[in-house]
Amino acid sequence: MHTDTERCVRAVQSKDARFDGWFFTAVVTTRIYCRPSCPVVPPKPENMTFYPSAAACQQAGFRACKRCRPDSSPGSPEWNQRADLVARAMRLIGDGVVDRDGVPGLATRLGYSTRQVERHLRAELGAGPLALARAQRAQTARLLIETTTLPMAEIAFAAGFASIRTFNDTVREVFALSPGELRARVPKRLPAAAGGTLTLRLPFRAPLHPDNLFGHLIATAVPGVEEWRDGAYRRTLGLPYGHGIVALTPHPDHIACRLSLTDLRDLTIAISRCRRMLDLDADPAAVDGQLRDDPLLAPLVDKAPGRRVPRTVDEAEFAVRAVLGQQVSTAAARTHAARLVAAHGRPVEDPDGGLTHLFPTPEELAALDPETLALPRSRRTTLTTLVQHLADGSLRLGPESDWDEARARLTELPGFGPWTVEVIAMRALGDPDAFLPSDLGIRRAAQELGLPHTPAALTARAAAWRPWRAYAVQHLWATDAHPINFIPA
Repeated sequence: MHTDTERCVRAVQSKDARFDGWFFTAVVTTRIYCRPSCPVVPPKPENMTFYPSAAACQQAGFRACKRCRPDSSPGSPEWNQRADLVARAMRLIGDGVVDRDGVPGLATRLGYSTRQVERHLRAELGAGPLALARAQRAQTARLLIETTTLPMAEIAFAAGFASIRTFNDTVREVFALSPGELRARVPKRLPAAAGGTLTLRLPFRAPLHPDNLFGHLIATAVPGVEEWRDGAYRRTLGLPYGHGIVALTPHPDHIACRLSLTDLRDLTIAISRCRRMLDLDADPAAVDGQLRDDPLLAPLVDKAPGRRVPRTVDEAEFAVRAVLGQQVSTAAARTHAARLVAAHGRPVEDPDGGLTHLFPTPEELAALDPETLALPRSRRTTLTTLVQHLADGSLRLGPESDWDEARARLTELPGFGPWTVEVIAMRALGDPDAFLPSDLGIRRAAQELGLPHTPAALTARAAAWRPWRAYAVQHLWATDAHPINFIPA
């Protein structure tokens, strides 16, 4: 979008927050870059130039605005609605892969050479993977400086910087303030980060309809791993350096996030996974606008604009749970998953609630005895085959996954029909166009609305909803009185 100068200028002049994260405005006279909704008086159009990423602005010598804080805007929805090389690379960078494994590790996960990855990222985003990861580290550093009382040395370490000097230099270059000056600008109400616990605000593009988003997570919650407590969805997180517990509470203009981590180096990846689970980088204006074009869907969209697709913090976990939930009720699926967790999950301590375990990884499940599973024999085979392929790496469902390739590999496994494959594509892989025309609830809702209700006819009608069919699924599911559509009182 940043190449459409006229459209960008209009967005900046109207301070349109819908475009925050889509592009960044750099002002050539002040050498400052902003989000489109910056509250200051818009510069003259001839003094504006536009970039696709904060990293590109920084590489061009611009520093972040102190008023609008462009580094804290919602992420570009592009990376969650595409499955090409650049989008998959951006999801992996958000997941901290460059900080942990370097650019070669990123390229290996993507199946390309480092040169190819560099070339594609620079062509579309104006910056290479190192610069993009550096911009993310700067954002994490600022977040910790302004929201915690952690010593600067610990912040540098937690944000992924290799040295205090690099941390200091980067913060000064990006924000035109030293770390100490950034902290001095914050009112003296900082909470202590005791035990690695942080309280953050996760922004999103309005509107956001929380009922089905949180309702789905709560209704399908696995005891010991997830719970609803004091108005917050809470769950355990398995992370690269340790583990964590997160509590997420919906508010009209943000999601309150309370994170307790055993290792602060996991902060960036924990935030990234929570944002992905709640679909916070979605563009509701684009989604709702297209779905409203169907006169039979329009009343549903008008009733609940901003529906999101509830996703997951762990793709492999969701795939296992999808198999456990085949042809059984939501309650039975929770029971099967809870037994698996109790037998194979790693115990954790939760002083604030009733969380007890991490969901077991494929490696931890690889040695399970199928005879101990209270499942039909065919489903035991489906589960153990899935776990084996996830554990040995022959099936990959991470942020780097090509959605069509992952579908093809899942379809090759025994017991994976279209419904299971598409629900994994929707909730785990994050494909916004995943569709479930054979789902009984979808067919019933379609019939009640006057839509075609046979799978083939509904698929044909739904072609007009592309690439947002997963969001249409949420609206159709919401016509039912199932608990997945409501947040408990």
